[in-house]
Amino acid sequence: MEMGSQIKDVQPIRSKEQLEDMKWALKKFCGERDYILFVLGCETGLRVGDLLKLKTKQILALQPKREKILKVKEGKTQKIREIYIGNCFEEIHNYASQLKSDWLFPSRKGNKAISPTQSYRQLNKAADFAGVESVGNHTLRKTFGYWFYKATKDVAMLQQILNHSHPEITLRYIGITDEETNNVLKRFSVFD
Repeated sequence: MEMGSQIKDVQPIRSKEQLEDMKWALKKFCGERDYILFVLGCETGLRVGDLLKLKTKQILALQPKREKILKVKEGKTQKIREIYIGNCFEEIHNYASQLKSDWLFPSRKGNKAISPTQSYRQLNKAADFAGVESVGNHTLRKTFGYWFYKATKDVAMLQQILNHSHPEITLRYIGITDEETNNVLKRFSVFD
């Protein structure tokens, strides 16, 4: 559940420019930890709760010359998921190798990970600086889904990755609406 007096309609980030703006704002105004959380979340589609449970040793155990597969037990489903992190491996591994904490996303208050509430605060702080609206912890997972779908148009595979029961749930989750569908249909013709 998102923080705040009113629950925001959390959306995926649909523009490459806004993705870059978020990365910039996270690095400049929040820090490396929050930047890495954003990158890893957007690249893997993992829930923030699962990302926050990651240990530094899980990343350091991955070998740079081998397949970069991260094994994660998802909290909601209790399923073990194997996730390819090659696209962000170098950044994540460099970050992890500098940590002095057991936790990949350490709190400044004791030997524990940051809370989902703290993650939410940092994401929204960066979003305010970047001018990105409707950001919350689910933004990372939704952003992954949105860009995966845009690149592949494979709703069945995305449904499986996100562990949704129906394609309609997946499309609604990533913000593919009737309006967007109609906009595509306006530009589409069999005879053009």
